[in-house]
Amino acid sequence: MAKQPLILTKDLSKSYFSSAVIETAVLHDVDLIIEDGEFVSIMGPSGSGKSTLMHILGFLDTATKGTYTYKGRKMRDMKEDELALIRATEVSFVFQSFNLLSRATVLENTLLPLLYHPTIPPGEREERARKAIDSVGLSHRADYKTNQLSGGEQQRTAISRALVTKPEIIFADEPTGNLDSKSGQQVMSILQRLHKDGHTVILVTHERKTAEHAERIIHIMDGEIDSDSRDFKRVIARKEATLR
Repeated sequence: MAKQPLILTKDLSKSYFSSAVIETAVLHDVDLIIEDGEFVSIMGPSGSGKSTLMHILGFLDTATKGTYTYKGRKMRDMKEDELALIRATEVSFVFQSFNLLSRATVLENTLLPLLYHPTIPPGEREERARKAIDSVGLSHRADYKTNQLSGGEQQRTAISRALVTKPEIIFADEPTGNLDSKSGQQVMSILQRLHKDGHTVILVTHERKTAEHAERIIHIMDGEIDSDSRDFKRVIARKEATLR
């Protein structure tokens, strides 16, 4: 029996409606497969629909039509408590704006996802948080408040918070957008290492250099997939096979 893809979308579309019932279409009939363990960049200009797609794939939003299948199950068939469990244990997010509590320490911010975690007992939380902080190179800043950190250190704190639940998928939405080039490179190196450690990483960016850290680049334009480097690689592989 063939293994189910981690993520599968078919004819996925998303529209928003104003109070005057005016429809604004954001995504149009998106067909997408993402396998477990991939590092994928979803690239496109502002307003292209890339962040909306990420929010749907990360269970923060729902499609207007079409289907989203996660590990062989359609999202529309899942109950709210099942979706909440996936959000708490299987997916995590890193955002451009960090979304940290500025007056809380690095350790306290990293602990936040564990406070209501359904399976991790209280006695294991701090040790787990400190391991996540160490993995992003911030052990020496664990007791600093995040408003005392540089932008790069704040983003690394956000990554430690995303890691602490040991999620299967890490979604990163413009994670280098507020950083200088050196800090941005450090953040992308951490995401590459997490991918090598077995995490699926889905990165949203408008920057070509950032997107190129991934193994696969999907370009989205006006709510539609314009190109997918995996498809291109398959074409090249087929051509090479015919020449052997």
